[in-house]
Amino acid sequence: MTTALLEAVRRRLVESGADPTPAGVAAALRAQGKLLGDTEVLGAAEQLRCELVGTGPLEPLLVDPAVTDVLVSAPDRVWVDRGAGLELSPVVFPDAAAVRRLAQRLAGAAGRRLDDARPWVDARLPDGTRMHAVLPPVAVDSTCLSLRVVRPRAFSLAELTAAGTVPPGGERYLRALIDARISFLVSGGTGSGKTTLLACLLGLVGERERIVLAEDSAELRPAHPHVVRLEARPPNQEGAGLVTLRDLVRQALRMRPDRLVVGEVRGPEAVDLLAALNTGHEGGCGTVHANTAADVPARLEALGMAAGLDRAALHSQLAAGLAVVLHLVRDRDGRRRVAELHVLERDRRGLVATVPALSWDVGGFRHERGWERLRTLLGGTAW
Repeated sequence: MTTALLEAVRRRLVESGADPTPAGVAAALRAQGKLLGDTEVLGAAEQLRCELVGTGPLEPLLVDPAVTDVLVSAPDRVWVDRGAGLELSPVVFPDAAAVRRLAQRLAGAAGRRLDDARPWVDARLPDGTRMHAVLPPVAVDSTCLSLRVVRPRAFSLAELTAAGTVPPGGERYLRALIDARISFLVSGGTGSGKTTLLACLLGLVGERERIVLAEDSAELRPAHPHVVRLEARPPNQEGAGLVTLRDLVRQALRMRPDRLVVGEVRGPEAVDLLAALNTGHEGGCGTVHANTAADVPARLEALGMAAGLDRAALHSQLAAGLAVVLHLVRDRDGRRRVAELHVLERDRRGLVATVPALSWDVGGFRHERGWERLRTLLGGTAW
């Protein structure tokens, strides 16, 4: 079964609208004047099914439970992340056109457009996988395709501790953080495990509490019986129908949330989240991109000022509404871990700064100068 023959069969199936079943593939092969055995026909049917319906050559990678990310930077450069950093996979596309076809078909499955007029797309596939693609000439050498796998269940604290994300004994601090209904943000870089940790912590929320999630792309899947999930929506081809994350935060406030969660604070919705945290919504939380926990106030300040909130007002709301920042890092060996917990305090100028309270240690969290403040927030006497 040559590449040229497979391509001819693929074209015929697309033109005829036939499904890539063994019978359909056999009929397409006969039309090409080829008669093959059952084993070869079944193999061709599976390969064509992956290309026409699934994720093509990437299918074996995405079904691997250890894989979190699949990154295609060229037909012969397909990288995977299994939790220990990026590694080159043996998967190879026939040519650059095959990568482009796959990216465009996946975008279509997500209801999005990807062509020369709109050369990039960020979308969620029907199975929850997050995809991003960029076409040439914006992507100089080849179509670039990034797929992030969203697992169907959240990890438990025990699993995160076993994986080294949480240090030994650290789970009791995180449980206390949830039980005390403290408002917090999970910070870190891309791929550091922010969503994974947040989903795990939301699973610790009491069963009688109502969690309302507002996300740009629905990725959080906490193990909790009462979760309402809201997802933003891009405009259609006519430019209508846009639903922003800021719209979702405003709607969530009207849905009687016990816990209001913003999946990723990266725009003007930061102002609405801070406002919500200052109107009696205890235990609210979200994630934010930041280099360190100490950089979170500056990051929120930039987002808030872009939304029209002046610096003094933002820091006032920040001081009153947010209490703790959990920061995640990813080591060079690919391991994700909770590097530190900071508490928020005002300085002499009235601006909010973070103070280290707990820091990572192989034997467990180490107490830092902000520990007494965190200890008070967690309930004091139990520690």
